[in-house]
Amino acid sequence: MSLKDKVLELCSYTDEQEWFEFKENWFQPETLGEYVSALSNAAAFRHKETAYFIWGINDKTHEIVGTSFNPYCEYNNEPYQNFLARNLSPSINFSFEELEIDGKRIVVLLIPPAEGIPTAFREKRFIRIGSSKRNIKDYPKREIQLFKILDGRIETIETTPAKYQDLSFQKLFGYYGSKGILLKRETFEKNLLLRTKTGEYNMMAQLLSDDSHIPLRVSIFEGETKASKLFSVREFGYDCLLYSLDNLLRYGDVLNIIQADEENRLVERKDVPLFDNKAFREAIINAILHNFWISGNEPMISVFSNRIEILSRGTLPPSQTKEGFFLGESIPVNEKLSEIFLQLHISEKSGRGVPKIVETYGREAVTFRENSIVVTIPFNRIHQVGKKLGNKNTGDVLVRKPLNERRKLILSEMRDNPNITMAELQKILGISGTAVDNNIAFLRKNGYIERIGSRRGGYWRVIADE
Repeated sequence: MSLKDKVLELCSYTDEQEWFEFKENWFQPETLGEYVSALSNAAAFRHKETAYFIWGINDKTHEIVGTSFNPYCEYNNEPYQNFLARNLSPSINFSFEELEIDGKRIVVLLIPPAEGIPTAFREKRFIRIGSSKRNIKDYPKREIQLFKILDGRIETIETTPAKYQDLSFQKLFGYYGSKGILLKRETFEKNLLLRTKTGEYNMMAQLLSDDSHIPLRVSIFEGETKASKLFSVREFGYDCLLYSLDNLLRYGDVLNIIQADEENRLVERKDVPLFDNKAFREAIINAILHNFWISGNEPMISVFSNRIEILSRGTLPPSQTKEGFFLGESIPVNEKLSEIFLQLHISEKSGRGVPKIVETYGREAVTFRENSIVVTIPFNRIHQVGKKLGNKNTGDVLVRKPLNERRKLILSEMRDNPNITMAELQKILGISGTAVDNNIAFLRKNGYIERIGSRRGGYWRVIADE
C-alpha cells in the first residue's frame, strides 16, 4: 500500500486511534517528542508495523486541508530532526515524508514501534489512551502489558506459529477478488502479517488458508438447555475463515424464521422475524474477531428453543473496560484480523456492533464468564404454547411475547410495590426514562400488566407471570 493510500485509509476512520494522530499546522517541539514516544509505544501495544503523525488533516473531521508545517526547521539552534533523535531513547529510525493529496501538501512522520523496551523522550515514557497522550507510569497495567509484549511473552495469532505449515491461499485470493481488491502474490504474506519473525506461518495464516483445520459449529437443541436432546449440528469450518463466516451468517437467515402475525389484522398480515438479524450478525462477527484463537478453541454457537447463545473464547483485553465495551470503544483481541475485516467491509470502523446488540436486547444480552464472553439473542416467538390469553374486544387468541431480564425485573418490582414510580424504576434499572416508558408499553401491550386508576394516583396490577 502506498503512503497516499495509507493516509486516505486512516482518514476513513471515525475517530483517531492510538497509533496515529492528525494535525493541521500544529508544532510544539517538546510535546511532539512526547507524541513520538507515545505513538511508538502504542504501535508496539497494538502490534502495528508503523505509527503515524500526520500534518494537513483536520483532527475533528479528518478532512484533507493541507499544511505549511516545515519538518526541516531548527529548534534551539539545531535541526529539529537532530533534536528529536538525540532525545529519544532507545534510538528509533523515524522519518518525515511529504506528499500531495487532492492538490494539498501533507507531511507524515513515520514512527517505528518500540522494540525491547518502551520508547522514551527525555527519559520519560508515554502511551496513548484513546486519542490522548499520557505518561505511562500513570497506567501501571498498560506498562506491564507493554513490557510483556516487548519481551515476547504475549502470544497473539501473529506471533504464534500455525499448527500446520503446508498452507495454500487460493480461496483468500478469490475472496479479495470478489470484493474488487487485488491481492498481490509477492507481497500478501507480508502485508497481511502471515508469518512469525522466524519465518513460519502463524495462526492467522492458518485461519485464512484454504483449510483452516478449525470448525465453526452450530449446535441445535430441542429444549432450553444442553441437557435437552441435540437436534442437529452444522459445520461451516475447515475452510478459509472468511468463507466460513459468510456461510455461518447465511445460515442465520435460515434460522431466522419469518412468523405470520395476524394479531389486530386489518389489511395485510405482519411478518415478524424470530430475532433481529443485525444484532445476530454483529454478535457473530464480534465473536470471530475477539476469539482467543491461540487457545485452540473456536467460537461456539448454540441454538435453543428460546434463544441463540454465541460464545467467544477469552476475555476483554487488559486495556478494555466493560463500560468502553458497551459504548462501542472496540479494542479487538486480534488486531490485524480486525483490519482485514475492515478492508473487506465485513465490519465497520464505527464501533456499532456491541451498541446495536445492547440497543436491541439490553446489556443483559452480554455475559462475561471467567474465560469467555457470551451474547444471548432471545427469540421473539409469537406462536408459543402456554402463553395465550383472550382478547377482550375480539375474542381472538393472542400470544404473549417472551420477556428479557429487564422486563422480568420490572414485573418483580411492580409485584412488590404496585405504587412504584417511573423515576424509581429508572433508578433501579439504571436506564433512561424513555427506555422505562418503552418497556412499560411492551408489558401493557402484551398483557402482562395494567394500570389501575390515573397516572398520578393509580397503581400497577400484574396480570401474568413471566
